[in-house]
Amino acid sequence: MNSALYRRLARATPASVRPITQIRSFTRSTTWLQNTEDTTHFGFKTVPKDMKESLVRNVFSKVASNYDIMNDAMSMGVHRLWKDHFIRSMAPARGAKLIDVAGGTGDIAQRFLEYQDQNGDSTSSVHMVDINPDMLREGEQRFANTKWQSDKRIGFTVGNAENLEFVESESFDVYTIAFGIRNCTHVDRVVREAHRVLKPGGRFMCLEFSRVSNPVLASLYDMHSFYVIPKLGELIANDRASYEYLVESIRKFPAQNEI
Repeated sequence: MNSALYRRLARATPASVRPITQIRSFTRSTTWLQNTEDTTHFGFKTVPKDMKESLVRNVFSKVASNYDIMNDAMSMGVHRLWKDHFIRSMAPARGAKLIDVAGGTGDIAQRFLEYQDQNGDSTSSVHMVDINPDMLREGEQRFANTKWQSDKRIGFTVGNAENLEFVESESFDVYTIAFGIRNCTHVDRVVREAHRVLKPGGRFMCLEFSRVSNPVLASLYDMHSFYVIPKLGELIANDRASYEYLVESIRKFPAQNEI
């Protein structure tokens, strides 16, 4: 791809880095996060709240083995730039403890550890959490036989972002959730738990898709989302339905000015 076009796509594509340093004030204005009825959305479908978690788990169990390949195919590799920018925006301090929720295949955790190593810090660590054991297994394989594993700087737990009962309060410097919060049933509970496990002054960082404001780019983005991505899922992962859900879940997530 032409390098100028690649940079332009990276700026135009709708992924938002949302570093929030004071979660207490954020949680006071999250009425859009709270569901008061017995149903919620699963893509464009309406489902009982108590079903969504298992439906989402099933989607990610299906896509786990092809997750990284599909990210490259769907974004033409631009997701790598988003995630690099995400870590640079974090600019973690030496010795930082990161909890990476919905950590999946571990690319955020790996970037964090690489960034710290490059800046002369060999003491920072990551605790990866994911509700889906198949996704977390991919992350464990990524870190198998690495220096970070041997130095015990990376750990893994199957767990729910809405209830991090296995994590002590005020125990982490940074909380990240990348392309995961829109799949949660009760987002207000996710944010509340993030606030609980962060140390005073800790950082909540959410990387998530959002809306395209330019009408021309928006129409192109819709075409890519609803026609190209499901087709890629069908061809590469033999799974069209899961990628239809992933596209629909982005559209159901609030726009930037609603967050």
